[in-house]
Amino acid sequence: MKISILNVNNEVVGETELAEATYCVTPNESVMHQVVCMQLAKRRRGTASTKTRSEVSGSGRKPWRQKGTGRARIGSNTSPVWVRGGSAFGPKPRDYSFTMPKKMKRLALRSALSLKLSQSELLIVDQISIPQPKTRYMCRLLANLKAGGRVLLVTAEMDWGIIKSIRNIPGAKVLPVAGLNVYDLLLADKVIVVLPALAGIEKRLAGAEKTLEGESNGQVSDN
Repeated sequence: MKISILNVNNEVVGETELAEATYCVTPNESVMHQVVCMQLAKRRRGTASTKTRSEVSGSGRKPWRQKGTGRARIGSNTSPVWVRGGSAFGPKPRDYSFTMPKKMKRLALRSALSLKLSQSELLIVDQISIPQPKTRYMCRLLANLKAGGRVLLVTAEMDWGIIKSIRNIPGAKVLPVAGLNVYDLLLADKVIVVLPALAGIEKRLAGAEKTLEGESNGQVSDN
């Protein structure tokens, strides 16, 4: 599949070929949902904590005898049924993260890229050169490309000039190919990919392409 290459002035300067195994797959909503849940679960700190009956301030002594007082039986004033008692089933620090197979994560990433392409929300720009880190340069570039709202800019590698120029723009974010993920792709209204980053994306998803070839030949890949 071919797609137009734009310059920073939104002018077509050429065409490039997109790998069908990466950008032309049927989006799998179920797998994308699972990967997004995994990403959000990994972001949870899991530091919420409450005190149990063994941790609150109080005595372990039985307040009164078991029978004959007319009052409810009780063993300690740290019981959860008492005011200032311990928490029975409160949260404790825990790790919410979980993992998924590499094949599923690659499939989700390919599905997100294919979805953005099918919705005409994926743009290819030949290059982005920032004379010096200034927000106004990036605002002008996004305005030329008619990229409003949430914008995701994908570069081949970390470019601090671009990062410093875009970080003060609300809703705009820049990621290198190594940091490209399903959550940020689906969240963005426009995805702008710098031309050198295309090769990096295809290289990162090369394992998925090999898997597809192996399945078509009746083989199972270990990747």
